[in-house]
Amino acid sequence: MVFKRMLGAFGVGAPSVDTVLAVPRIQPGGTLTGQVRLKGGDFDAEIEHIILGLVARVEIEHGDGEGSGLGEFFRFQASGPFILRKGEERAIDFQTPIPFETPISEIGGQQLHGMQLGVRTELAIAKAVDKGDLDSIAVQPLPSQNAVLHALIQLGCQFKSADLEAGQVYGTRQELPFYQEIEFYAPPQHSGHVNEIELTFVTSATGLEVILEADTRSGHSGDAVGRFHLSHDEALRTDWASEIDRWLIGLAQYGGGGHHMGGYGDHHAEHHHEHRSGPGWGAVAAAGAAGVVGGLVAGEIIEEIFEEEEEESGEDW
Repeated sequence: MVFKRMLGAFGVGAPSVDTVLAVPRIQPGGTLTGQVRLKGGDFDAEIEHIILGLVARVEIEHGDGEGSGLGEFFRFQASGPFILRKGEERAIDFQTPIPFETPISEIGGQQLHGMQLGVRTELAIAKAVDKGDLDSIAVQPLPSQNAVLHALIQLGCQFKSADLEAGQVYGTRQELPFYQEIEFYAPPQHSGHVNEIELTFVTSATGLEVILEADTRSGHSGDAVGRFHLSHDEALRTDWASEIDRWLIGLAQYGGGGHHMGGYGDHHAEHHHEHRSGPGWGAVAAAGAAGVVGGLVAGEIIEEIFEEEEEESGEDW
């Protein structure tokens, strides 16, 4: 049944809503298209607006440790005010570009363990707001990102997990209030001096920054960072397997402390991750209220997990 989600905020006999995506998979910077399908309830309803938001589960560090919640990081209006008549069926088409920093949730058709992304539909009637429609979405890497990921796998790295961390990556042009870390176990030939490798992309329309951080066995965790800033075309032409292998060899020679991989474009002398709480995210987690984060929307933290979608998606990557 298409109209399966009744709007609980509006009581018995209220309209129902379902959001259907035209394409189940999308890439960062791509266009999200689909329909919001409404069915009128037992009364005429004055719809004030329909807003769609992208939400993701984000790890948030606080005083005593770390918590997580789903926060909205992008929203757009699919419709302004109109009247939905009793029993009326209406479909509203939408399309919008999504941010280039939208995190990756799927590689090669396999879901990344730890990633939860979705599209949430917000319907407002008579100043009451219902956010009951939450649909999972799969985000696949851009070709330029995939080149880096493929090289790590080619070198023998095994995927461990992925998550989103509230905060900023030092020295980047990051716009969202969180960044993605994709973690790999070190390839066998480098496991003697490296435990794990963390990969972060900070992507824009013109290119991407690739940040690799090695957890070395020498105890200098966080110091061994490699950074590239390239156009998308340059990333496709780069021999990433050779570059990353050369960097890992260098870590063994120099003990991991402060050894950096070179890059293109604006290359900084000092590279490291600065794990700062994104402005507003901590307050959002504590207060559970919507707010604006550094000019971007951060919706209230909610604890709804995509249980149905997880059961249908099969094994994680």
